Amino acid sequence: MNKKILAIGAVMIIMASYMAAFQIMNIRPMLPLDGAIRVACVGDSITQGCGYPAKLQLLLGTNYLVGNFGVAGTTVSLNSTSPYMNQTAFQKAQEFDPNYVIIMLGTNDARTDVNESSETFETDYRDLVSSFQNLTSNPQIFAVDSPPMFTDNPKYNDTFLADNVIPQIDNVANNLNLPTIDVNSAFGNHTDYFMDGVHPNPEGAALIASEVDTAIVAENPNP
Repeated sequence: MNKKILAIGAVMIIMASYMAAFQIMNIRPMLPLDGAIRVACVGDSITQGCGYPAKLQLLLGTNYLVGNFGVAGTTVSLNSTSPYMNQTAFQKAQEFDPNYVIIMLGTNDARTDVNESSETFETDYRDLVSSFQNLTSNPQIFAVDSPPMFTDNPKYNDTFLADNVIPQIDNVANNLNLPTIDVNSAFGNHTDYFMDGVHPNPEGAALIASEVDTAIVAENPNP
């Protein structure tokens, strides 16, 4: 059998195991600890399956409760086949009544089958942010510049991510006075931090968790 096919199959099996393991994190937030500072991790498969929310929980400690509300394949754009705002996880993230919201979406908006709808990206990103700003918990929202992509898969376009998606995320963040977390730059040229060039491995997940932890602690040094 072709070695490339075997490699792709191995990655798919690894991703499936990660998804199964961390799906538990989608249930845990429904049983919050009294007085815990709630952190809602909003995103796509990078959030749902790579394990960064679980690592973030360990870094933040027992004063915090981290909820994983990632959904694989989702986009900011409402014109795609799988907008995040149309998912049940989006509703659950709001019901979580978070104190902090970490939005890491944009990778799938850079896919070649989605990026033609990019003209609505900023408007849709604003709507996503507003949906959380209107919560009674009045959460602090962090806009995350998504990780780079090191893959020869023609479906994913890292150039479009860097030149179009991320600048629009930063533009919305600047206009709405939101702090940003530049995970994209933090990865540098660490191709070894990915399982398949798109999804971070445990080292990549630890990097994301560390960047998010640093941002939260800077906002709230004495929880």
